[in-house]
Amino acid sequence: MTTLDPDCERLLDGAPCGLMETDARGVFLRVNTPFCTWLGYEKSDLVNKRRLQDLLSMGARIFHQTHWAPLLEMQGSISELKLDVRHRDGSSVPMVLNVIRHGHGPTHTQEVAAFVARDRDKYEQELLLSRKRLEVQVAAVERLQAETKDRALFAEQMIGIVSHDLRNPLSAVGMGIQLLFRHAPTDNQARVMSRMAQSVDRANRLVADLLDFTVARVGKGLSINASAVDLHDTVAQTVDELALSFPGRALRHETRGDGECQVDPDRVSQMVGNLVANAIAYGDTHREVTITASVLSDRAEIAVHNWGAPIPRDKIASLFQPMVRGAVGGTGRSVGLGLFIILEIAKAHGGTVEVESNEASGTTFLAVLPRVCGVTKPDLPSAD
Repeated sequence: MTTLDPDCERLLDGAPCGLMETDARGVFLRVNTPFCTWLGYEKSDLVNKRRLQDLLSMGARIFHQTHWAPLLEMQGSISELKLDVRHRDGSSVPMVLNVIRHGHGPTHTQEVAAFVARDRDKYEQELLLSRKRLEVQVAAVERLQAETKDRALFAEQMIGIVSHDLRNPLSAVGMGIQLLFRHAPTDNQARVMSRMAQSVDRANRLVADLLDFTVARVGKGLSINASAVDLHDTVAQTVDELALSFPGRALRHETRGDGECQVDPDRVSQMVGNLVANAIAYGDTHREVTITASVLSDRAEIAVHNWGAPIPRDKIASLFQPMVRGAVGGTGRSVGLGLFIILEIAKAHGGTVEVESNEASGTTFLAVLPRVCGVTKPDLPSAD
């Protein structure tokens, strides 16, 4: 071991890291002041008396034997080894070590630079704790999502089951009312039975909406059975039926084009019925509702317009979501499926639904369908 001149010794002792030189067995040949200070030793306690591996923790000693020595033999150097070094008082000091080997065989030496890594060690521990907490939170969120999905699926399935089972008693009530009409009821009895018939019709429409909602959410969307029809005749017949369901409200039907197209007439009637019911529920009760059927070269359009307070802009984006009701002027007698079903019917045809609403021109819902629509197969068994 060569002797360093005083200037070089002071330079090494003033370094911001621990510096040491060991022989092939790990015995300290030189060591600077910072390393000794960090571990509570004097230079005389270490040089030519102790081995570097003697200052390592048990786990670090095993690592020195199984990894340090073989890696140093193969590579000639090792970077950023994080090991626990024991203080003179027995406590552990986390350090990061860089090692370079000089020479080969039993006479080689090792130069080691050491840095105290308490802050890094604390950061790594906090990082591990944060990761564990995050994993726990992610697992909790995933569990809640799975539970929410299961509850939603169960609720939708129950809606389908209940609404299907409601059809039988409603059909029995409707048939009973028809039979009573055949026995020459008095005027008062006829008025009561008419109200009962209207209530049964409303209940049947609600059941139909619930079944469609279940198919759309649990299945792959509504089914359609497209055929060649006259759109104007289909809409006109629906408007006539709606006029009986909403006495005292003015409905006007307008047509454009020749009317020939290929759509599902039952679904179109359902769409018109829901649009008109929505317009009557939320529109000005003293002004008419206009239903316009248009057949153009490549598409069919059904527009339903009503006057009244406009739909707030921040509500338009969620209008077609299920269980959402309008925010202005509504009667509150809907569960909020009408517009959702309208959009699903349009999608089943390959079309869209748009809405414009302002104070000056009122509110218009516009369903745009391809003039010739294909046929999709039902995803769920028939409810009949």
